[in-house]
Amino acid sequence: MTGMDDRRKGFEAKWAHDAETRFKVEARRNRALGLWAAGEKGLTGQAAEDFADSVIAADFEEKGDEDVFRKLRSELDAAKFSDAAIRAKMTEALEAAVTAVTKG
Repeated sequence: MTGMDDRRKGFEAKWAHDAETRFKVEARRNRALGLWAAGEKGLTGQAAEDFADSVIAADFEEKGDEDVFRKLRSELDAAKFSDAAIRAKMTEALEAAVTAVTKG
């Protein structure tokens, strides 16, 4: 039975590590998106940090990325930023976050 227990513990450890990595990547992505959107809105300093925090908090509303998208969509000028442009920026920020977390 020891072999099965070791295997189970290994799977649990990998799942925990993967979940932690996923959380770090998403948090980094959301901060980058928040700071980008804050800049687009003309916010600087503490106001930009507070806005970035609000984007991070929006991610806890529901599972997935739609809550972050809705937050950005509601805050950014629709004439200047299409849905596709926001989603492209989300993808770009995610790729950068994955690289930063896995390499660093």
